[in-house]
Amino acid sequence: MDIIVSSLKATLNALESTVSGQLELIDKVASLISSCLGNGGKVLLCGNGGSAADCQHIAAEFVNRFRLERSPLPAVALTTDSSILTSVANDYSFDEVFAKQVLALGKEGDVLVGISTSGSSPNVLKALEVARENGLVTVGFTGKGGGKMVEKCDYLLQVASEDTPRIQEVHIFCAHVICDLVERRLFKG
Repeated sequence: MDIIVSSLKATLNALESTVSGQLELIDKVASLISSCLGNGGKVLLCGNGGSAADCQHIAAEFVNRFRLERSPLPAVALTTDSSILTSVANDYSFDEVFAKQVLALGKEGDVLVGISTSGSSPNVLKALEVARENGLVTVGFTGKGGGKMVEKCDYLLQVASEDTPRIQEVHIFCAHVICDLVERRLFKG
């Protein structure tokens, strides 16, 4: 029981500390994604491990629906095509697996969301660099301190924790809030 209670307290603390300190940032990210999608752009997402799963989860919320019955919104998790991932990793390096997809799929005005609990995943950092060079808006989700993502993101949500599970829990909460806001802005007027 102690583990359950301490985990709950840690998650609640990370969630409250993060969200209360970054309300305007969360709203701003939702606004820029709404503008991007409303203007015919798309959202690209990248991350590794649990963050890769979060990318798929968030893309599904946009493409299918979150709460509202509505038209699909263009979002792509760059973590899912095993042929692309393995060919790029084999022919170049694993650091390039997301950057090459940003070059192939991204256009000026699109949004790239990079997710890294440490803020220092080389392939996410490379994708953010390439995105910026090509006029995409860069959004990062990371943990306390932000790692190297601080320098690579136009907007950076930093979870007030250094514990990977807590960081990931807050990331998906914030992503859900952003999805909810985007839907309301685009489909409820």
